[in-house]
Order: sequence, then structure tokens, then C-alpha cells
Amino acid sequence: MAEDIKENLKAGKTWLRGLYIIIFAIFYSIAEIVLFAVVIFQFLLTLFTGQTNQRLLKLGQSLGTYIYQIVMYMTFNSEHQPYPFGAWPKGPPSVKKEALEEKE
Repeated sequence: MAEDIKENLKAGKTWLRGLYIIIFAIFYSIAEIVLFAVVIFQFLLTLFTGQTNQRLLKLGQSLGTYIYQIVMYMTFNSEHQPYPFGAWPKGPPSVKKEALEEKE
């Protein structure tokens, strides 16, 4: 049992993942601020013009998906590394049925 713990502590892959988690936590904080700005700006536009901005709708969707991808990676529910190590998300998040069944 003690040998298993020693091997786990020496696993470079786990430490690298820890570094990525710290990096993505910073990206998450930045994305959260940008998303909040998009929400406020969209609200004000809708309040004064009565219409939503289509570009802000797309940006809000992709930011929401990006935040979702970060959370999934940080909680070990996904091995996919979000942007900037992967592609910027387009559209709503995709949840693979196999991944959900595997976790149950």
C-alpha cells in the first residue's frame, strides 16, 4: 500500500495535470469576468434597444461552453484540454453518452 502511494506521488502525469488545473483555474476566472461583462452589456442593449445582439449571443454561448469544458477538465470528468491547448468551442457543450455511463 505504501509503495502504491509512493508511485502515485512520483507520477509526472498527475503533477502535470495539477499544473494544467492551476492554469485553467486562472483562465476560468478571466472567462467568468468576460462572461459577466457580456451579460451586463447584453442586458443594457436589450433594455435600450429592445433587441439582443447576435454577436454577443454567440460569444456568450461559446464562453459558457468554454467554462463548462474547463470545469469538466478540472474535475477529471474529461481528458480534453480546453482552449488554448484545444480548439475554441463553437455551440453548446457536447456530452458524450459513453462518458456519462462510464462515471455511473
